[in-house]
Amino acid sequence: MADNMRFALNDTLVDVPGLSPMTTLLDWLRDHRGLRGTKEGCAEGDCGACTVVLERDGRREAINSCIVLLGQVDGQSVRTVEGLRGAEGAPHPVQTAMAEADATQCGFCTPGFVMSALAFASGGNTADTGSIHDALAGNLCRCTGYRPIVEAMTRIAGLAVEPPPAAPAILARPASVVFDGAFFAPRTLDELLDLRAAHPDALLLAGATDLGLLASRARKPPKQVIHLRHVPELAAISTTDDKVTIGAAATYAAATSTLVEAFPALRSYLSRLGSRQIRNMGTIGGNIGTASPIGDMPPVLLALEASLTLVSKRGTREIPLDDFFLYYRKTALAPDEIIQSISMPRLWEGESFHCDKVSKRRDQDISTVAGAYRVRIRNGKIEDARLAFGGMAATPRRARAAEAALLKDGFAAAIAAVGEDFKPVDDWRGSADYRLQVAANLLRRLELRLADPQRVLEVEAL
Repeated sequence: MADNMRFALNDTLVDVPGLSPMTTLLDWLRDHRGLRGTKEGCAEGDCGACTVVLERDGRREAINSCIVLLGQVDGQSVRTVEGLRGAEGAPHPVQTAMAEADATQCGFCTPGFVMSALAFASGGNTADTGSIHDALAGNLCRCTGYRPIVEAMTRIAGLAVEPPPAAPAILARPASVVFDGAFFAPRTLDELLDLRAAHPDALLLAGATDLGLLASRARKPPKQVIHLRHVPELAAISTTDDKVTIGAAATYAAATSTLVEAFPALRSYLSRLGSRQIRNMGTIGGNIGTASPIGDMPPVLLALEASLTLVSKRGTREIPLDDFFLYYRKTALAPDEIIQSISMPRLWEGESFHCDKVSKRRDQDISTVAGAYRVRIRNGKIEDARLAFGGMAATPRRARAAEAALLKDGFAAAIAAVGEDFKPVDDWRGSADYRLQVAANLLRRLELRLADPQRVLEVEAL
């Protein structure tokens, strides 16, 4: 039990008494600490004007303070643009590089760019265009001043930036805490399951990249949450010779290297899943638990034959992801259960895996259609296939008619069968006809990939 949230802010220990843990970090910084270098632009984690840096485990990670709840940073170390200092009062080298490259115009977005640049410089990134653009994908400059910003990032990549200081020992929380009787932060799996049984209506909070919008944009913060981030079993990542297991509360940033090693096609796909700020907080478990029909990861996991480990005080059960999504925003998760982990079998010999995301813009956008496909070929014949899509129905779903047609009659039949599997709707992202055509075209792209693996079939790769 704890009365006050506490964390390090710009190397100073702060206690936060008498304030709702559902307050966003951005609102607290600006309204309660007077640190107005951090800005609000979109209030939904897209524009990057609110970027600050979390310093944890010897790393610096850029995050969106507009959608992070104050309770989430308890025990953490936070740095804002006001906390950057060079030697003897001089500007920090990152600030100097931005100034010398004329990488600022109106200045509204500049603090966010500076903090993303600090995380970039601290992460050992190289000065190649791909790394720089990936680091900047979560920061929007409305003055279109990207050329000098990219130039500044090129200089920053070569800087020797001091490592983050160690977190003060006093920040460590050896036991579960609760703030304002509404924000529960367990430290063990048993404590988590007790809380889940006692508060079945509380929202499960991992990274807040979705739920944080309730507080930031809707201004209707949740009444109760159970924060999952500190439970070791939910943050664990493990591999064996035959499968990969990712804890439901492990961040995308933490899981990416493991996922890409096992499934190389995910390298490009994951780089388009939000921004670095989003991937530093967002989790696969959260993407599954929200049950959005346009979530990026569920089609991938369906194609990879993923299974979930669900736990409660009643015990543990395994469920194929195929059986988890019931209908729109409804899942097979019982009120007293949580998702502990997601497991995916490694690819067998002769299996190929590919995935695609189609959206209105390349970065920081919601899928119009997402597709993922695992195909096993032996002696020149397709003997097994799993084809999954998002954005085509009320839930992420496999294209079972197309799978059967592919095995029986080949790709032309599979493409023709897409209309049997899905009856999509019209919305502002795309019409039903457009979605059906896109899904068919993605299967045609898969056919070409399998026929000629060296052939370039993506515009961005040309």
